Amino acid sequence: MNLTISGHHLEVTPALRTYVTEKLDRVMRHFDQVVDVKVLLSIDNQKEKEKRQRAECNILVKGSDIFAESAHEDLYAAVDNLVDKLDRQVVKHKDKIQDHHHESSKRAIQ
Repeated sequence: MNLTISGHHLEVTPALRTYVTEKLDRVMRHFDQVVDVKVLLSIDNQKEKEKRQRAECNILVKGSDIFAESAHEDLYAAVDNLVDKLDRQVVKHKDKIQDHHHESSKRAIQ
């Protein structure tokens, strides 16, 4: 798995990099077929303080891409919201690709 963490209008500190990596481990625990992960952390130059810090993530998994973004006034909170969104999407993707067609017990007996 390739992990790329980059910043736009901000410097990605080692503490921020560690925080994002630890949070993404929760997503990787559900699904191990991840090929590439790209995280973009940015600060928008808006006048209002709310939703100024943005976190975006694009996960390339076998078969499709999963994208999520989050904005908040605190970058760490934006990363938390982002990971929550990614976690739900990865679980949904994993559920789609699993084979849920089991033989019924009546057919197995015959």
